[in-house]
Amino acid sequence: MLTPYVKPQVDASRNSQMKAFVHDRYGAAGVLADIEVPTIDDEDVLVRVRAASVNAADPAIIRGKPYILRLGFGLVRPKSRVRGMDVAGVVVAVGKNVTRFQPGDEVFGVARGAFADYAVAAADKLALKPANLTFGQAAAVPVAGTTALQGMRDVAQVTPGQKVLINGASGGVGTFAVQVAKGLGAEVTAVCSTKNVDLLRTIGADHVIDYSQEDFTKLGGWYDVIFDNAASHSLLETRHVLKPGGILIPNNGKLNSRWLASLPRIAWGMILSLFSRQRFRVFVGSENSDDLAAMGRLIESGEVTPVIDRIFELSQTAEAVAYVGEGHARGKVVITV
Repeated sequence: MLTPYVKPQVDASRNSQMKAFVHDRYGAAGVLADIEVPTIDDEDVLVRVRAASVNAADPAIIRGKPYILRLGFGLVRPKSRVRGMDVAGVVVAVGKNVTRFQPGDEVFGVARGAFADYAVAAADKLALKPANLTFGQAAAVPVAGTTALQGMRDVAQVTPGQKVLINGASGGVGTFAVQVAKGLGAEVTAVCSTKNVDLLRTIGADHVIDYSQEDFTKLGGWYDVIFDNAASHSLLETRHVLKPGGILIPNNGKLNSRWLASLPRIAWGMILSLFSRQRFRVFVGSENSDDLAAMGRLIESGEVTPVIDRIFELSQTAEAVAYVGEGHARGKVVITV
């Protein structure tokens, strides 16, 4: 039986209407409009959205820059009218092949078009929402949380006692990465601005470097892993504080560039790694049910807590996206629906 705040039934085959943040052309901010509730395929789930969150890619996709993004999202105009990936809400309908979820389940994960009343998600990109999280907190987790988990656990393979430096530690991915690395037993150094020093200490960083006061590439100290969410220094400078055999993970998409985003930096890193014992590891996060569930367990155990900067309403989606686009959000920005 559905929870009280959810409409009792939704027939996705009918022309039911919903509110959604619609984005029809690059460069336009987008508007709140009435559109049809999306239909679902056999492997999909229809979710009544209770909250969504904004990722760094959302402002870039809406701008249509860097231009390389258009290869995936539409060359001339966006393929999808509704933006948003991170979602938390209640299942209202499932495809005929879906057995893991049923109407009434509270879920979180990655959807298509989460900035709306209803969104469609593949069943294998959802997990049950941790009971101790609000929908807003759960919506903050999917992309940023699984990226941090995969970066620290799978790519860096962090082990107890290793020294990990996280540059750009106060953002969405960074705040999760600090906590995941601590949970794996690392000694964590976080790099952030002055206003975020106390936040990073609160969520478990052993050492915090205020980049406005000190340059971490000139402080000495050797790190086993550098997880670089900021790309604030050249690769040569960053490698100065990486141990021989250490791992540098670039996780900044250079989304403020015009054409190629982070591709030139990645190419240069791969070339440098050919002539050094230091390792350059590129990865793209892949949201899936198992890792969402793993993040859920870390949250339920208290090892990880989502950090939320601001909360906006669906009607304020344009403002929320613009705020994230400025690049100064602490943790995640959430949209309630």
